[in-house]
Amino acid sequence: MSDEWAPEKIATLATEIDAQIQALPVRNSPNVRSVRREYSKRLRNAPRDFVLALTMALVHTHGYRGTAYELLAYHKPTFNSLTVADIEALGEGIDRWHSVDGFARLVSGPAWFKGLISDDVIHRWARSDDLWWRRAALVSTVALNMRSHGGYGDVDRTLAVCRMLVDDHEDLVVKALSWALRQLVVHDPDAVLGFLSRYEERLAARIKREVRNKLETGLKNPRRSIQ
Repeated sequence: MSDEWAPEKIATLATEIDAQIQALPVRNSPNVRSVRREYSKRLRNAPRDFVLALTMALVHTHGYRGTAYELLAYHKPTFNSLTVADIEALGEGIDRWHSVDGFARLVSGPAWFKGLISDDVIHRWARSDDLWWRRAALVSTVALNMRSHGGYGDVDRTLAVCRMLVDDHEDLVVKALSWALRQLVVHDPDAVLGFLSRYEERLAARIKREVRNKLETGLKNPRRSIQ
């Protein structure tokens, strides 16, 4: 292994990334992403274990989940070698909507789409006592259905998770269930309409309103015309 990728360099590089982000004159998403792109180029030839360990350090030592998940997503050899244990370690400590959504959109959802984790793993999260993992299960379905990311419309797997959480009225789970159904609308509106009809009495009002808006207008919350 090249000295450049020696294990003892991981903490140093994570600290360097942290310092660059802290030094940004404006710490917004585009500027932070520019730092991430720089390091993605530097890490292009880095070995799998180095990139994974760096990602873990950014998540668990420095708290940069979005940056870490993007580094991982853009290093295909590492991403494509992820195990269930790796993925759940990367999600450990998710406790806010943005950390959950970054994890599910960039890591667990694409990993599920690629077959790196099974339906059983996602279903276990959906049964979790932790609302953040339940939300992660739902948001993971988004990757199955996003055309811009290769999603082809996976009705069966999406609705299986939605059925598991149809009676969960935690606000952040309700919002995620609405999102999962709305993302599926573009592929199979009839399946989504059938789901709404079947669970009419059990679904939260927000879900029914937003998903019906999407079915009828293509928008979650269409503006009302001013009379």
